[in-house]
Amino acid sequence: MRFISSIFRHIRHTRAFAAISSTSPPPSMGTVGPYQVFDRNTKRMQRDRAALADGREKSKTVDYLREEVAERMLERFLDIKRNFATIVDLGSGPGHFTKLLETNKVKTSIMLDSSEPTLERDPDSDFEVEVKRIHADEENLLESIPPNSQEAIVSCLSLHWVNDLPGTLIQIQKALKPDGLFLGAMFGGDTLFELRTSLQLAEIEREGGISPHVSPMTDTRDISNLLARAGFTMLTVDIDEVKVGYPSMWELMEDLQSMGENNAVIGRRNVIHRDTLAAASAIYKGMHGTEDGSVPATFQIIYMIGWKPAPSQPKPLERGSGKVSLKDVL
Repeated sequence: MRFISSIFRHIRHTRAFAAISSTSPPPSMGTVGPYQVFDRNTKRMQRDRAALADGREKSKTVDYLREEVAERMLERFLDIKRNFATIVDLGSGPGHFTKLLETNKVKTSIMLDSSEPTLERDPDSDFEVEVKRIHADEENLLESIPPNSQEAIVSCLSLHWVNDLPGTLIQIQKALKPDGLFLGAMFGGDTLFELRTSLQLAEIEREGGISPHVSPMTDTRDISNLLARAGFTMLTVDIDEVKVGYPSMWELMEDLQSMGENNAVIGRRNVIHRDTLAAASAIYKGMHGTEDGSVPATFQIIYMIGWKPAPSQPKPLERGSGKVSLKDVL
């Protein structure tokens, strides 16, 4: 496991997340479709605000997490001995993964993201490969990308905000050409477990109950099944962790807001009492604090690789066709 060096900054004022109003309609309970966990409009507004003029420079200072995951994802991408004319960077943000690409591997990257200010944050001069930008909803990929049209689709830390993950994976599979590659990285279920447990214990102590403040994440055991159900073959799934040190819980929460990663769960409480937050900060430091006074935040990352089926792909031999007995090998 590798660790990002602890990041220490001083801030003049500590504060909780600001409440953000939403114009998204409430989920309809009488219709058939994916269960709505996240308010996608609120999430878009949060990310827009983080990337607009007042927050642009701050958002660049908190790129450290996505840059680290993008580098680890690139290592897996480079292990694939194939060059690509065009790839789609789904939920690209300002292009953390695309910025790492070189023209001897990829010629053009199509960056697609639901937040236009985030998508347009960084100029073309920051990229070695040619970039094309599409402002569109990641949940409706096939509205922007035709079926059977792409050599590869990658996604770096965006799928954890998708309501219908199985449906989105199916759309990715349909958008790929036969033998096309999907490479993704998303947060796993143990992400920010320190913050989650501290807030829950503080709310039980101060308010006699709990409400969701950290978004639910996909269980790592489900990813392989979801990829197989979406029609991918030759699956590879592995898990890694990134740990970041902060002076206290307050700096962690401020950075999550600047990343556009604050809470967007439907039915969430917009305001947390300050005494509850103060109690959560003390619990966080007491349960998870280190000897140097910092507190760790764990980000569990699930990396996944899948291929769209094609006749040219290697296939397993038929059962019973082996010519060597395992008894002889062992």
